[in-house]
Amino acid sequence: MPIHPRLSDRLERTANTARWIALASLVAVLAGSASAWFLIALDWVGQTRTTHPQLVLGLPLAGLVVGWVYLRFGQQVEAGNNLLIDEIHDPKKTIPLRMAPLVLGGTLISHLFGASVGREGTAVQMGGALADQLTHLFRLKPEDRRILLMSGVSAGFASVFGTPVAGAIWGLEVLTTGKLKYDALLPCTVAAVVAHEVCLLWGVEHTHYVVASIPAISLWGLCAVALAGAAFGLGGKLFAETTHALAGFMKQRIAYAPLRPFLGGCLLAALFWSFPLDRYQGLGIPVILESFEHPLAITDFIGKLSLTVLSLGSGFKGGEVTPLFFLGATLGNALAPLLHMPFALMAGVGFVALFAGASNTPIACTIMAMELFGSGMGVYAGLACVMSYLFSGHSSIYKAQRRGLPK
Repeated sequence: MPIHPRLSDRLERTANTARWIALASLVAVLAGSASAWFLIALDWVGQTRTTHPQLVLGLPLAGLVVGWVYLRFGQQVEAGNNLLIDEIHDPKKTIPLRMAPLVLGGTLISHLFGASVGREGTAVQMGGALADQLTHLFRLKPEDRRILLMSGVSAGFASVFGTPVAGAIWGLEVLTTGKLKYDALLPCTVAAVVAHEVCLLWGVEHTHYVVASIPAISLWGLCAVALAGAAFGLGGKLFAETTHALAGFMKQRIAYAPLRPFLGGCLLAALFWSFPLDRYQGLGIPVILESFEHPLAITDFIGKLSLTVLSLGSGFKGGEVTPLFFLGATLGNALAPLLHMPFALMAGVGFVALFAGASNTPIACTIMAMELFGSGMGVYAGLACVMSYLFSGHSSIYKAQRRGLPK
């Protein structure tokens, strides 16, 4: 007896759904485990650097070594997150597995010696590279490979920050300005949620940021947040464009790639050794936590901006997102008294909004605010993220990000 067409269609959709849940879960186990061990190692590296501040003098040699390793073994994967975005848009060839250990080692070395870099790039690249190894194993078609890569990106982001819903949306939103690819919604959501839980099962504890009190919605509150959102957008634009400009300048003037982080490391080491700038080394999470508790000087924003641009622009490995959290939180803290708003609220809003402008991901960043600070932050964070998104123009920390709908 032939199967009714509607029943056949439902069975096919059910089988396809089950297939993607299984694939996304497998990606999540790989990415979540990789992120967990990366975070554990990163914690040890940070403690070691704090205990031995003289390690900062090794930044030039560290930069030279990492630069040489990438020149010798990693030219195919040096583009990092941009390579993943390009492959998702235009699938060509499987991303080499070496991307994962190279970016892991390069990031840990950067943090050990005090470069001002982040961590999201490492987790996202590991997630994407590990996910892509399943392409040949399961003989996936190009359109399926694209979804698999997006799942790896979401899994890496969600597990490294402990924000599963934001991670799922970020993997969809970061690819093209103004557009979401809903065909990957289920795999990205499953991958993000499962990767987050896998990371927790390994014993990882994420940093908790507390906004002590969220004021009731008021006309002035909304106006203040909107004004701050515009400032966050301009701050994100400044960060993205100066980082790209320095990287381009270094590539144009210094042909031998390992010399770029070597020279950048020399300048960084001299600055860190000569001035009390150690609060800007590594992730800078202690300063982020301070921004939620008491007033900070605007010099914290300027110092972190300058040293992170120098670190990333000269070729040190890591990521941009946690430094952007730092910049947003400290800028929000500095704007709070000018706008007559609570320090913690403005730090929390800036934490997500400056990143929203720099990466053109206002929806994911609004959800991140609610996951980190509670649902009460939704209105304030959402308005600030949208304003930041608009005022950042078409700048982006990811050069491979495509331009969809105009802002």
